[in-house]
Parts: sequence; C-alpha cells; structure tokens
Amino acid sequence: MRQNAEANSATKIFVNLPVKDLKKTMDFFSKLGFKFNPMFTDENAACLVISEDIYAMLLVEKFFKNFIPDKEICDARSSAEALVALSTKTREEVDEVIKKVLAAGGSEYRQAQDYGWMYGRAFQDIDGHIWEIFYMDMNTMPEEMKNKAKRVNSELISNN
Repeated sequence: MRQNAEANSATKIFVNLPVKDLKKTMDFFSKLGFKFNPMFTDENAACLVISEDIYAMLLVEKFFKNFIPDKEICDARSSAEALVALSTKTREEVDEVIKKVLAAGGSEYRQAQDYGWMYGRAFQDIDGHIWEIFYMDMNTMPEEMKNKAKRVNSELISNN
C-alpha cells in the first residue's frame, strides 16, 4: 500500500446523508448542540458543522437521489452503509452526547464499550443513521498496539 501525501490534498470532509424530514433532523441535531452553516443550508439541504473541517450535509431524499441516479437510497432504519465516528476530548463528553441524543429523540444503538484507553458509545439518529462517539487516550494505549502501529507506519514509509 502506497501512501502519497501529495495526492491526498483534501482539506475538508463532507459526509452526505439522506434524511426524510429536514426540519425534524435539523431540530434533532440542534438539540445536541450542533450548528448549521447557513451558506450551505436551504429547503433541500442543511450543512451540519461538526468541526472547523468536518461537516455532514443532510440532504432530503429527493435531492440526495440527484447525486446517485442509478442507485437506491438505503433505509438507514433497516440497513447500514456507513458508520459516522466522531471523537471527543474527554470520556465524560461521550456520555454527555448520549444524554442529549436520548433527550432529543434519538436512541442508543449499542451499549458503552470500555477498553480502558478507549471508550465509546453509539446512537441512532431520527433517520436511522448510526453515529459512534468515542474518546481515545493514546498515552495509555497498550504497548503491543503502539508497537504494531509503529511497524505498520514503518512499512508504509519504506514502500514509498
């Protein structure tokens, strides 16, 4: 596997997700504390600001279909095409997000997973998309995993 930093010049991530009712979806994420970029928000789409360089474009299904004319939109309540995973700065923040999700009408998708150095939970939004919220403390990652990561990185660099 080759790694080429010059070929990878992406500066922002926009995850596009189909939604059934844009207003309800925006209300849900607003209750979680998220903001929307009004420059990219209208009756067909809302730009959910996750961080300075990460966004989720919430597109009404009819509009989303324009981007994939030869494919069907999966029903996220019964199928999964992707998991959106977001890290937090603290372990406590993971639990706070889930509390907000439940209060806003979402549901916990999976119970907490605690590996000591990594802690995460998952929720399902009102459209059925699964979001994983996690915290990692790289300083307490097991040595075996750190050593494996070093070996893999070394192999990637030597293959360039």
